[in-house]
Amino acid sequence: MLISTSRKPSQKTRSFCKNLSHALDFTYINRGKMNIKDLFVKSSQLNYDFTILVYEIKGNPSKITFFSNDGNEKLAILVSVHITKDKLNINTNEIKVKCDYSKLAIFGNILGFENSYFVKKNYISIQKIDDHDNSKSKMDKLAIIDFYNKFGDKTGLQIIVKKILS
Repeated sequence: MLISTSRKPSQKTRSFCKNLSHALDFTYINRGKMNIKDLFVKSSQLNYDFTILVYEIKGNPSKITFFSNDGNEKLAILVSVHITKDKLNINTNEIKVKCDYSKLAIFGNILGFENSYFVKKNYISIQKIDDHDNSKSKMDKLAIIDFYNKFGDKTGLQIIVKKILS
């Protein structure tokens, strides 16, 4: 899968894309002056089925959109992110998705990873935020996506889903 950004990404957005590409073993390219159609062509040339575009607001990653290479939007989510400078130590050949939020179950399918509830390492955890928790820290969050490494530890890379657009 190909990962890219809006035209003039901030350093934080580029760092997030690099973290995400290392976590998932996907290709990240700087978009530069390429239009979206050119990105889809590049993705097809690399034999990928999907392209991820990361958009930003005020220098922070704010929206992640998953496109098929024919230009169809498969999933779009509004997000905030936490990135890490540490090595992720994820064995990308063994990644699975542990999802307890049905509206985001498509996430694993798009990424091409098997869904499993019984994994303890090398997985992506998608947890729905409890609807009954009204604390300020939980407001405006639907789910949290955490990445776990080959030791079963959180990597520090986190995607907080605020809204599902499609």
